Amino acid sequence: MINASLIEKTRSGSAIRAMFEEGKRLASLYGTEYVYDFSLGNPSVPAPDSVKTALADIVENTEPLALHGYMSNAGYESTRKAVADDLNRRFGTAFSAGNVIMTVGAAGGLNVILRTLLNPGDEVIVFAPFFLEYGNYVENYGGVLKIVDTGEDFLPDSEALYNAISGRTKAVIINNPNNPTGAVYDEACIKRLAEALDRRGRELGESIYLISDEPYRELCYDGAEVPFLTKYYRNTIVSYSWSKSLSLPGERIGYLLIPSECDEASLIYDAAVIANRILGFVNAPALQQRLVERCLGEETDLEYYDYNRKALYKGLTDIGFECVYPRGAFYLWMKSPEKDDRAFCERAKKYNILLVPGSGFKRSGYVRLAYCVDHAMIMRSLDAFKKLFTEYDNYGKRN
Repeated sequence: MINASLIEKTRSGSAIRAMFEEGKRLASLYGTEYVYDFSLGNPSVPAPDSVKTALADIVENTEPLALHGYMSNAGYESTRKAVADDLNRRFGTAFSAGNVIMTVGAAGGLNVILRTLLNPGDEVIVFAPFFLEYGNYVENYGGVLKIVDTGEDFLPDSEALYNAISGRTKAVIINNPNNPTGAVYDEACIKRLAEALDRRGRELGESIYLISDEPYRELCYDGAEVPFLTKYYRNTIVSYSWSKSLSLPGERIGYLLIPSECDEASLIYDAAVIANRILGFVNAPALQQRLVERCLGEETDLEYYDYNRKALYKGLTDIGFECVYPRGAFYLWMKSPEKDDRAFCERAKKYNILLVPGSGFKRSGYVRLAYCVDHAMIMRSLDAFKKLFTEYDNYGKRN
């Protein structure tokens, strides 16, 4: 018999991936043009031309062992130094290569740092709604996920955080900009969280680490800014990915940043390098390290996502749906017109509309739509959304 917990996970599955697979099935029946798949955050904007140019040059002009061979488990020193220098230029920090570990995407980075920090029974706090894989990552290492709800603005509440922290709390994970809501935690919000963490940590005499999951850092609109957390809270560890900023989700390349100011920073860094190896990653992909080193500062076409954001929000709210206006990432968080968001998603499938239920993110009554899709699909989908809406006599009446 295989691992019992994995048997259960094969039955429950991922709501996002389930909808993605359903989209492929429906497309085979009705044609791609007649399926409106908003399930997966798969960037539709191609990588910048500079990425393709750099990739071709690296492959053509790099000696094979340097291109494909092993390196330090932390990654190429030149890449780590380039990442540190880029952060210092952008945020006025003072990092070095010795603060950076190259990882297999942000997901790999989160698993590495959780493996490093957690002992069995240690608590990790998250704010609902949250990226559903956090629970699996924490469970991987015997940790206990502790969920703190948010209000109608979907921003973390500092007092709720303070009250949730116990003597077993090892870390808090935040995701800014947020998946699934598109909310951006501004400087005032971050300062309140930092104060609560610092106050509670001093009272308990414990180091509480703030893990900042940042794959959407550069995806902000309307002048919104994402504070760089290491400047607000000493015990911050950053997990980053170029999946969204350079449209490279399948390449699995990111980094962990462990500032020297963190409690036991040197020990954490050395242990994380070992975790990177023993978890089976060994090191981040060599070719992709070379690539991102050359492409720091390049950006994806944010205007396209902004165009989609405004079109989808206007289209759905004009129909009558209630939506949270997103300030970051590429997701729209929409209120379900019936209490059972999973039932609403099933109803939407009658019109070949694929949505992800909010209950999968531990916030029922909502659904998530990824608008990193073809703009023409958004516009085609609106007639289907109108038909779906007509099934509800009054918005929110079904229960």
